[in-house]
Amino acid sequence: MTLPAAFQTRPIAHRALHDRSDGRPENSRAAIRAAIARGYGIEIDLQLSADGQAMVFHDYALDRLTSARGAIRDRTAEALGAIALTGGDEGIPTLAEVLAITAGQVPLLVEIKDQDGAMGPDVGPLEQATAQALDGYAGPVAVMSFNPHSMAEMARLAPDLPRGLTTCAFDDGDSAKLPEATRAHLRDIADFDRVGASFISHDLSDLTAAPVTALKARGVPVLCWTVRTPAQEAAARRVACNITFEQYLA
Repeated sequence: MTLPAAFQTRPIAHRALHDRSDGRPENSRAAIRAAIARGYGIEIDLQLSADGQAMVFHDYALDRLTSARGAIRDRTAEALGAIALTGGDEGIPTLAEVLAITAGQVPLLVEIKDQDGAMGPDVGPLEQATAQALDGYAGPVAVMSFNPHSMAEMARLAPDLPRGLTTCAFDDGDSAKLPEATRAHLRDIADFDRVGASFISHDLSDLTAAPVTALKARGVPVLCWTVRTPAQEAAARRVACNITFEQYLA
């Protein structure tokens, strides 16, 4: 399944058009509505609730983004919906709630966060919840993940959904916890064809990497993350066909 053209023409708001100082926390309904109002595409993140719902939330823990503590997967969707996002007056939304808001108006790029903890094959419940929520959704939508096993599972569950890989050099602090062989495999984007990916979303600072260049030469759409200034945008667009941005208006 190819990536819809809309993902290559509208800048994509990272975790929606968020600005906590204006009452729009990241991945909030308010940030999503703001992105729609300006005609931007939207990128969101998914984590799993205790009762198997796809929740629109970036972190594994609640601490950074709410006044609550602990893992998001230890609470039900209803309980999470009652926890206000810091800087806003709304709780953590489900994917279904976000889909009702976007309603096909703008492109929606959905990142499924790794649930294995080591980019391994222990995936499934979040992918199942994602596929169920997206079943019948009418609008430009695509899914992606750092974990190729997640996209392989999405290929099985929802083969008609465009899917991609979120990629980087895997040289940051979090990646250092992974075995070097795993990091090298991910760095090479070696699973692109195996999982039937149709695009990548690559780290802004690593866009000249050989695997990225090779995929671009094949005509693969290259998106990138996360652009935070007009100067970065200009540099990114020399390689990437579109950007994921925050902290300014692309």
